[in-house]
Amino acid sequence: MKARIFLISPYIFFSLIALILSGILASCNPDAVGFALPPGDLENGKINFVGLACTQCHSVDDLEWEGVKGQDFQLRLGGEVTKVKTYGELVTSIINPSHRIASNFKGEMPEGNSQSPMPSYNEVMTVQELVDLVTFLEKQYRLTAPTTYYYNW
Repeated sequence: MKARIFLISPYIFFSLIALILSGILASCNPDAVGFALPPGDLENGKINFVGLACTQCHSVDDLEWEGVKGQDFQLRLGGEVTKVKTYGELVTSIINPSHRIASNFKGEMPEGNSQSPMPSYNEVMTVQELVDLVTFLEKQYRLTAPTTYYYNW
């Protein structure tokens, strides 16, 4: 009795491996690479956005900027973007705001200052409040196609 040998193309082999690994490595939120947080509540996230005084520096479509007396800086969050803000980027922006400072804000910072003026909420915000806030912020962004220019030669 001869043994049968099945040959498959490398393309199919690697596709199967990728499919298997994606099932193993998947989390609750596909944008949350490397960690998985429970689902958040959109309305509670909006309540947290206001309750944590985020509107003193930030605005979103349905919540106006309140500002702080003596400061006129406003950082708009959400709206139409050509690059998706991932779940992980939003979480990082909240728990470590100095990790990446928005380019439109860098010009308004004092010379040599690399720390975000955003206060740390790590000691006052629960994980559920963070998850709800990120869920709220995710819904503020609308992905649009970037402008493409075509030239006729």
